[in-house]
Amino acid sequence: MRHARDADLDRLEDLLAQLRTLPGLAEKKRGVFYRKSRAFLHFHDDPRGLFADISDPAERIDVTEAAGREALMRAARDRLKA
Repeated sequence: MRHARDADLDRLEDLLAQLRTLPGLAEKKRGVFYRKSRAFLHFHDDPRGLFADISDPAERIDVTEAAGREALMRAARDRLKA
């Protein structure tokens, strides 16, 4: 599993745009989001698909399909409320 490259992130641009609207997140590098000074969310490419690693608590979410992308947005919103 490797960190997602620009070509991988191109497939997630709609999701990235949604994440950019969430208050409290800063995108330090394309597809790498921080909350305050701590890493919060980044993406990986795997032969099985595209995955997001989100912290607090740590979780890996398959974002290859729309259902996973919705789950990631829910998880991000929930963690940002805490």
